[in-house]
Amino acid sequence: MLFKKLVLGAVGLAAVGAFVFGRDVVSYARTGANSVRQAVKAEVPLEFEITRARNMVERLVPDIRQCMHVVAEQQVDIEHLTADVDRKTGEMARQKETMFALRSELGSGKTIHMVAGKKYGSDEIKRDLATRFERFKAAEEILTADRKILKAREATLAANQDKLEGMLQAKKDLEVQLEQLQARLQTLRAAETVSKLSIDDSNLSHARKLISELNKQIDVKERILDAEGKFNGLIEVESITPAVPDDIGDRIDAYFGDEPADANEVAEAR
Repeated sequence: MLFKKLVLGAVGLAAVGAFVFGRDVVSYARTGANSVRQAVKAEVPLEFEITRARNMVERLVPDIRQCMHVVAEQQVDIEHLTADVDRKTGEMARQKETMFALRSELGSGKTIHMVAGKKYGSDEIKRDLATRFERFKAAEEILTADRKILKAREATLAANQDKLEGMLQAKKDLEVQLEQLQARLQTLRAAETVSKLSIDDSNLSHARKLISELNKQIDVKERILDAEGKFNGLIEVESITPAVPDDIGDRIDAYFGDEPADANEVAEAR
């Protein structure tokens, strides 16, 4: 019953949306969904997103270990194949020397040949040499194929090693970027904390006001002491007139080195 109501509600909502928005109902629905996703994502804390990114980087470890395992297997396989190629190459070199020795013995023109302390006829030498030659050519083809396989595996190993090195370097780069991002976030959080602090300057204002009032009180007390000194009959040093010397005229004449000017000349000069 509940499921039926939900279905009917969804159908009704879709019908209303189609009636209101017409053909653009799908576009409106997608835009609304994108807006909701962006709004929800914007509310996710940055610390959570950094942790999520760190977890994503850590999930690279299994892939890196798998690549390491593949590289190690290929290295061992190439070592064994290289040893096998070297062994076959040595065996073929010895077979070649043996064929050359038999060929030289056959070309001597003898009918009986002494090989390793035993006597063989020319026909026996020819049959043995032919068999050795066919085996040598077959072994040479196998060795050529092994060398091609070895070369291809070495190329594959080099490619996987490059891939492994790239994955390791990428992981290191991402870890460095995460550490830098974490440091930036901590700096941002510290700045946000400082900006939210409200500095209480009431104590500062009170201290300034008190100092100002104390200065005023000291000024008042100094004025009172000054006034009391005047009422107590103290001599006012500032009001004493300096004594005038009796020979002031002679001093002026001696300073300028001239005789006193006639009163008429002084008047004319004026």
